[in-house]
Amino acid sequence: QVQLVESGGGEVQTGGSLRLSCAASGTIFMINSMAWHRQAPGKQRELVASIDSKAIYSDSVRDRFTISRDNLKNTVYLQMNSLKPEDTAVYFCYVEGLSPSLTSVDSWGQGTQVTVSS
Repeated sequence: QVQLVESGGGEVQTGGSLRLSCAASGTIFMINSMAWHRQAPGKQRELVASIDSKAIYSDSVRDRFTISRDNLKNTVYLQMNSLKPEDTAVYFCYVEGLSPSLTSVDSWGQGTQVTVSS
């Protein structure tokens, strides 16, 4: 089992910044990729950014958000700048890797609310 603990959500005004964190623990031998997804009310969950050997971003957040990871802490971060009301959503952390027996494992975080007011 892999547990993910997210933190850093909240409410900010347009143009503000927030930093999300997600720490992974449990029976995971190696983390391959870490990612952030988000789901706004009435919409499907969408990929925001992911990172393995390189980072990729959705068009809607490129140049505003930065994903990074600390491999020693098994933690992924999402620095969100120049926030817009359309960034309002529940943000979910996702981790994919290998168990000690080298089987694939993945896990979702519980979600953290980000609200951007105009």
